[in-house]
Amino acid sequence: MAHPIFVELDFEQVVNSHYEALYRFALSLAQNQAEACDLTQDTFYTFATKGSQVRDKSRVKSWLFTTLHRKFLGARRHSNRFPHYEINESSEALPAVTPNMVNEMDANTVWDALMELDEIYRVPLTLLYLEEHSYREIGEMLDIPLGTVMSRISRGKALLRERLTKRDGVRKIVPLEQQKKMSQ
Repeated sequence: MAHPIFVELDFEQVVNSHYEALYRFALSLAQNQAEACDLTQDTFYTFATKGSQVRDKSRVKSWLFTTLHRKFLGARRHSNRFPHYEINESSEALPAVTPNMVNEMDANTVWDALMELDEIYRVPLTLLYLEEHSYREIGEMLDIPLGTVMSRISRGKALLRERLTKRDGVRKIVPLEQQKKMSQ
C-alpha cells in the first residue's frame, strides 16, 4: 500500500504529457538531437525509478525539468573534465610510438620523470591525472587562479613530455611528421 502522502502517478500519462516540452528543453540545452534524446530518456528513467518521491502531482513537470537540467550540467562537467577527441582529428599531434618504446616505457619511467619536475608543475599534474580533480578543484586546493592552474598543467605536460622523449640522453619518441619523413 502506498504511503498516503505520495500520489500515484501514471508513468505513461506523465511521459505523454511532458515528453515534447522536455525534449525541446533538452534540445535547447544540448543543441544536439542525439544528446537531447539521451537526456530526455535518462530523465524519464530517473522518474520511473524515483518519481514516487514526488509528493505533489502538480510538481511533476518542474521535477522533470529540474532533473533534466541537473543531468545536462553533470554531463557537461564530465565532458569538460574528460574531453573526447577523435583519433583522426588529433593523430598529427601524437608522436609515433613503436612497440619497442611501449616495452621500454612503463609506469615507473613516467613516475620518475614526473618526480623530476618542479613542485609547481608536479602537484597540479598529479592532482589532475592521478587524483582526477578538475581544474577548478585544483585551483581551490592550491589557492591559485584557474588560469594559473591551466598554464602550470600545460607547462608541466610539456616538461614531462620533454623529459620522457629525451630519457637517458636519447630521443625515444619521434614526432609523427618526422617519422613519416624517415620512412619515405
